[in-house]
Amino acid sequence: MTTFGDRLTEQTRSRATPLCVGFDPFPDLIPAIFGPKGRLETLERFFSAVIEEVSGQVPIVKPQIGLFEPWGADGVALTAKLARFAHDQGLLVLMDAKRGDIGSTAEGYARAFLGAKAPTPCDCLTVNPYLGLDSLQPFADAAKANNKGIAVLVRTSNPGAKDFQDIDCSGAPLWVRVGEQLVGLQDELMGQSGFSSLMVVCGATWPSEAVRLRTILPGTLFLVPGYGAQGGAAKDALAGLVPGPNGHEGGVVSSSRAILYNKAAAEAQSLPVWRKAFQQTLKASIQELRAASKDVVGAN
Repeated sequence: MTTFGDRLTEQTRSRATPLCVGFDPFPDLIPAIFGPKGRLETLERFFSAVIEEVSGQVPIVKPQIGLFEPWGADGVALTAKLARFAHDQGLLVLMDAKRGDIGSTAEGYARAFLGAKAPTPCDCLTVNPYLGLDSLQPFADAAKANNKGIAVLVRTSNPGAKDFQDIDCSGAPLWVRVGEQLVGLQDELMGQSGFSSLMVVCGATWPSEAVRLRTILPGTLFLVPGYGAQGGAAKDALAGLVPGPNGHEGGVVSSSRAILYNKAAAEAQSLPVWRKAFQQTLKASIQELRAASKDVVGAN
């Protein structure tokens, strides 16, 4: 098997889009045609249908495990089941779990998500770096051994990111220092495509920071949240990505609620009507990113 970085690059090129569809279950927003609100089987029917709709059109999906965990062990099991179904449909899976710990605990988390027989399988896992590089190494080791990836929080999209990430550290903000410390992991996980299986999280709400981070980590993949419902524009979401043969590549732009819960689909009274409305929203996001990619390339 090729590295995660190489697989994602190939998928992004073949789909001609960096769009990543996030799986954020909000029971009150799931259309009634999928079943009673709040039931786990309703979530399964809904996200299984979403997987079928996005298969072949986007390279990757991103389940947010924290929004499945309120259903307890059954919710976690559903996350794993959906990940396996997404793999069966040819999609890569980025598990948004933001794990981070030290020593044997970090190794346990790494086995759970990135191990050869991981019970919650994924191609890449989000991790928190603020316990230090030794807390990242078990995840990097598991990623390297099993052709997986890790996505490290660096410049997150939320307004409160500035509370800590902007703290001055010897003349540069903390998020810059974190990026600088990741160069070694970038190189350790480098693939044949020129992109590493190391990913960094940099929100669409911080385009100038994304440009700066790209100069620090030229071969690292970017995970860009904040596009769509959080207000990030398509052009800003592409700021840290790089032009490729089929549009921007070198990472993915994630959108969840704007795609999952658009008004027309939410009000659908039948599955065919829902599918049509969902496809219209999905294709609109793909086309918006493609148009922004052309505009960026043309401006340069």
